Amino acid sequence: ADSSVKAHTRRHITIKTGLYTHTPFSHYLPNIMVELSAKDYKLYIGGKWLDPALAGKLDVINPATEEVIGHIPAGSEADVNLAVEAARATIKSGEWSKATGAYRAGFLRKIAAEVRARQTMLAELETKDSGKTLDESNANIAEVAVTFDFYAGLAEKLDTMQDLPIPSGSDDFSVTVRREALGVVGLITPWNFPLLMAAWKVPACLAAGNCCILKPSELASMTCLELARICHDVGLPAGVFNVVTGLGMDVGAPLSAHVGVDKISFTGSTATGRKVATEASANLRPVAMELGGKSPMLVFEDADVSKTVEWAMFGCFLNTGQICSATSRLLVHKKIAPALMAQLKLRAESIKMGDPIESGVRIGAIVCKSQYEKVMGYVQVGKDEGAKVLTGGARPAHLPTGYFLAPTVFTGVTPEMRVWKEEIFGPVISVMEFETEEEALRLANDSEYGLAGSVISSDPTRCERVAKALECGVVWVNCAQRFNVQAPWGGIKNSGFGRELGQWGLESFMTMKQVTSYVSPNTWGWYPGASQ
Repeated sequence: ADSSVKAHTRRHITIKTGLYTHTPFSHYLPNIMVELSAKDYKLYIGGKWLDPALAGKLDVINPATEEVIGHIPAGSEADVNLAVEAARATIKSGEWSKATGAYRAGFLRKIAAEVRARQTMLAELETKDSGKTLDESNANIAEVAVTFDFYAGLAEKLDTMQDLPIPSGSDDFSVTVRREALGVVGLITPWNFPLLMAAWKVPACLAAGNCCILKPSELASMTCLELARICHDVGLPAGVFNVVTGLGMDVGAPLSAHVGVDKISFTGSTATGRKVATEASANLRPVAMELGGKSPMLVFEDADVSKTVEWAMFGCFLNTGQICSATSRLLVHKKIAPALMAQLKLRAESIKMGDPIESGVRIGAIVCKSQYEKVMGYVQVGKDEGAKVLTGGARPAHLPTGYFLAPTVFTGVTPEMRVWKEEIFGPVISVMEFETEEEALRLANDSEYGLAGSVISSDPTRCERVAKALECGVVWVNCAQRFNVQAPWGGIKNSGFGRELGQWGLESFMTMKQVTSYVSPNTWGWYPGASQ
């Protein structure tokens, strides 16, 4: 289990929930920020910090230094069972699921306020844990707070949306619809955006009235454990939010297969997603899958070369290329390919790489040794298959330690090459050229994945036409990697199913109940001889 952290945390101080308003908890504790070893973290179950049942631990490794700097709890099936039991007890009590949306919104807003108050600590923690640059971590943490606030707003609106009448088709009947929580939800999140991906699930899940068990990736669990600390500090009722860390086979598998879980929401690789869906389907439990991608960026001859290069790099080199929606397939019109490739090479080689905690670094470390070796393996595969390395393809000379790869661009790529077809999950762009719009769309849509796509052109009509024709769940026009909490997110094909974010994210954690009432004063009279 490769991950890393320099764990900053707070000493535990008990305050009464009633004393808490919208003033951040950290306001009362201005001088007690201390550095603790990651071994001080425990599982968070039923409102308590608990040692894992098997007393196991996993190494925490800083991907920029390759140093073991701490440990996280290694949970097991016994811990999953305990967390499900705690969550089910809280659901049964109705303390959370039957409360008003406004009540739940109050806690979500307090959590958002605490995330903002602790952003500096959380961002540094995220960087040391996952290898992403500090600027990216700060942006991610800020968005976490925005997401909690957003779903607080939707939770409040739920109170005005209950028992709304709908046409019944008959004066004899009235029909209303209730929105209710599913119950206990298992949330399984990845390592590339540790806290942000949790925030794409947790606040929507809680706003709907569910209780949840969060299983973060063992490669980057620290900020998710800090989220548990925040929930504890703001007085979130016990059992509403639980965190069980550990390996997928030890925690994720039993959570997915647990009969006491009412839904699984998973973000991760397509291969793992298939396993999770199979486990959940045995209990006929619904699942939501946000899986892999191999997204195309289509660049037409009328595109501005300089602006396009910026978006091409941002689309695939952001987060060191470790993004499910990375626009790693770059389709360029032949007329501008030479100019664009020349600028892309120059710009890629100018990107500052280094320890991601340093100011101004734009490409950090790959998350762990095994992922680094996987990406480097793909680089070699590209070379062996005949693709040409325009730039990159090796470790930067000034970074002998850490899991670093210079931003890499392959040209001379053909459709059958693995670097064109398979998700690499690293800072690697594969380039193909085209002559017609039809050819570009055929190459773009000829993929097992369908998460995202981008079109770059100065012609609005063409952009609209291509956006409609791309087979994916998200399309960017003259940009890339823009995420909006208000808009639905998700893919098609092997990129998964279901949607997160926006109103759609909230609805995915709810069930609809129809309530039909017979309102006629007359006897129904279906059977002969019925009294009138």
